[in-house]
Amino acid sequence: MLTGVKVLLLGGDARQLEVIHKLCELNAQVTVCGFDQKNELHPRAVAVELEVRSLEDLDALILPAVGTDDDGFVHTVFSSESLQLTKEYLLALPKHCTIYTGIAKSYLKQLCNDGNYRLVELFERDDVAIYNSIPTAEGALMMAIQHTDITIHRSNSMVLGFGRTGITMARTLQALGSNVYLGVRRSEQYARAYEMGFNPFYTKDLEQFVGNIDLLFNTIPTMIITAQIIEKLQKSTVIIDLATKPGGTDFHFAEERGVKAILAPGLPGIVAPRTAGLLLADCLSQLIHTELTMRRDLR
Repeated sequence: MLTGVKVLLLGGDARQLEVIHKLCELNAQVTVCGFDQKNELHPRAVAVELEVRSLEDLDALILPAVGTDDDGFVHTVFSSESLQLTKEYLLALPKHCTIYTGIAKSYLKQLCNDGNYRLVELFERDDVAIYNSIPTAEGALMMAIQHTDITIHRSNSMVLGFGRTGITMARTLQALGSNVYLGVRRSEQYARAYEMGFNPFYTKDLEQFVGNIDLLFNTIPTMIITAQIIEKLQKSTVIIDLATKPGGTDFHFAEERGVKAILAPGLPGIVAPRTAGLLLADCLSQLIHTELTMRRDLR
């Protein structure tokens, strides 16, 4: 139980609805901001305005998947109001308050560093990222089917990156009968990809392997699908970039050449918000409970 724990959820999408429900059921004192257009919140959740007094007594501040943009604005689906987390607001938090988000951009990291607040990036955790990779892969498959006139079965697909999302994406494609090429950086990744039945190659050699690819999935958040690479692709190739914005694709050149390239971050919140929300809710409730226990033990 989280009895006595004071939590504010600031903005977000449908995933946060599951978090609100879970925390309320665990008897936390839940306040929300940025949900004024959502009529069916948990009855124990209390709506508040973004102001200093709403932040002064919190144990946890929960932000959306991408905490803030580069100017401190918080994304929210259920409000037309602009929510900006300024330094003034952040410094109103008590020093023991922990700030939770999916991924933190430099603005939020700097604010937390300046105020000496603990910042937890949930998507940096292996457990959350692996669970999250499931709806990501399903959403990417949905997009691939929508934007091609071939089956996944017997297609030539390529996945760039051997991380949590890359592995799940590659295994999902393989299970559907695709011939999967997997771009890796290190020799041990190459060996594991070979053992798993993929066609591994080193990403530094990408240009040599893209000529006959039908579907190209990128999970690497740096520019890797350059104009030079796109020139080697078939015109019918579809690129689905799953990396964090701005992705790792030269989208302008792809458009000029007539190659379909789609930037698709945040798919869990789009294609399976309830499942993704339940995963976040379970993780957050465990983390907050651990924090609470540690503080009580120190008293």
